[in-house]
Amino acid sequence: MHIAIVGAGIVGVATAYELACDGHAVTVFEQRSAAAEEASFANAGALAPSLLIPWAAPGIGGPLRRQLFGAQATLRFAGGVRRSEWAWLWRWRQAGRRPAAAATLAALARLGSYSLDLTRRIAADLELDPETSRGALVVLRTAQDVALVQPALQVLRDAGAQVAEVDADTARLIEPGLSPDTPLAGALHIADGEAANCRLFAQMLRYAAQERGAQFVFQSRVESLRTAPAGVRLAGEADARRFDAVIVCAGLASPALLRPLGLPLPVTALHGYSISAPLREDSHAPQGTVIDPLHRLTITRQGQRVRVSGGAEIGQGDGSHHAPHPADPVPRAVRLVPRRGAAVVHAGAGVARRTAHAARRRPGGGR
Repeated sequence: MHIAIVGAGIVGVATAYELACDGHAVTVFEQRSAAAEEASFANAGALAPSLLIPWAAPGIGGPLRRQLFGAQATLRFAGGVRRSEWAWLWRWRQAGRRPAAAATLAALARLGSYSLDLTRRIAADLELDPETSRGALVVLRTAQDVALVQPALQVLRDAGAQVAEVDADTARLIEPGLSPDTPLAGALHIADGEAANCRLFAQMLRYAAQERGAQFVFQSRVESLRTAPAGVRLAGEADARRFDAVIVCAGLASPALLRPLGLPLPVTALHGYSISAPLREDSHAPQGTVIDPLHRLTITRQGQRVRVSGGAEIGQGDGSHHAPHPADPVPRAVRLVPRRGAAVVHAGAGVARRTAHAARRRPGGGR
């Protein structure tokens, strides 16, 4: 089959690779000039277990009012919040309380485990090294945090994940760079957890897909889709290009493409922030992934760099110029590393980036 893929983020590139390996003719259309330039560009890169990644499970994080209001709010509102976004937020929260929530989360946990195994197999077969780090530690500051994470913990264990509950002293042995000034009630340790550089892996996979015959057409924005026969129409072209099938991997652009076909897609945008910096001293840096579910914060080790990802905004504000705010992730990250954190990274070396992540209306919809 000749298959068109819309979008060259990590999902589109991985889809292109698998289809090319199966012998299909693949053409990928991407509006940017390279692969992984939007939501896949500078995310945390945490791979598994998925339910412990911030925003993955609606029930984690405490009452909704605590997440939305006050100095410790984990979700900020940009200008122009629409009614549909308020409705999505309510449905997201309610999804974690439905009777079928546990079964849905268990299915997502199994899917995450399968995805991790497949990612590792592809990386091994192609001899790729996308700056992978092993091990994940979920820090729990108070007894209340321990209680809040129990539902996701039980689901993970039921799904076969190896998650160990450790005390604060053990947590500091696993991650010596944790600040001694930060109180901890304990932590969850996932020795098999993993993180990697998402953009680097997408770029590597793109070249592997091209070697197997996939074609990538950059700076080509798909304006509309068609059915019977399947096809895509690019901006500036009068006629649609025909294909045997079209796969939409366009992230936040997907609803607008699918709506005219009568296919509503319940997706909204959560804008997150990340900052990356090179290491200067390894002993104070994270050895793997550190997750703070209270503040929806993830710190990952990617080769000789550290990436801090967190924060969340909902709304239509472009976010191009935001002043520092107590709810932003970087001040919170400083509380997790020693005060001598200047020894960890080059001062001023970080590059902050705001990215929009598609969030589906379901438990584990996440970012």
